[in-house]
Amino acid sequence: MAELLLATNNQGKIREYRELLSGCGFELVTPAGRGIDIAIAETGDTFAENAAIKARAFAAASGLVTLADDSGLEVDALCGAPGVRSARYAGEGASDIERNALLLENLRHVPLPLRTARFRCVIAIAEPSGGMHLADGVIEGLIAVTPRGTSGFGYDPIFYLPERHLTIAELEPVEKNRISHRAAAAAKACAILRCLFPESNKVS
Repeated sequence: MAELLLATNNQGKIREYRELLSGCGFELVTPAGRGIDIAIAETGDTFAENAAIKARAFAAASGLVTLADDSGLEVDALCGAPGVRSARYAGEGASDIERNALLLENLRHVPLPLRTARFRCVIAIAEPSGGMHLADGVIEGLIAVTPRGTSGFGYDPIFYLPERHLTIAELEPVEKNRISHRAAAAAKACAILRCLFPESNKVS
């Protein structure tokens, strides 16, 4: 089975992608598992630019087809923030709890109906030869008044889905992996991989 490098050592993302890409015909490997330790400056102004930067760098370092993503939270009342700075919203090294607390503080005077937001994910697939392919996914919701739930990671405990009356962190992992922004982008990425590498879908 061909290898696909997942350009992250974030354990939450790794768990999700192992599930989301399980039928794509690739063996997922990680930088840590391949002894690759490179620092990538995410200098792009968009999720697509940052995903492509990471995918190209890790494909060049590994010689493997590489999948990288950039994803984050866009809050309308904050003019789209934290956006591409979602992971650094409360400063470098801040915890998920600290990022969520800062976001809630910045929305403390905004009523729930006006806390519209979306999670956006862009996946970049880089080939060592230089080819680049993009896929994206979005899920719409609201920012909750207080965190709820213990599943997931990142901003999941404060991202409220009105139609389900639950935050993403209150969903079962199977349900999250069916509806999330990352799930939508991964489904498109899997289709791209199957088209690019049809031999990976052959049963030996």
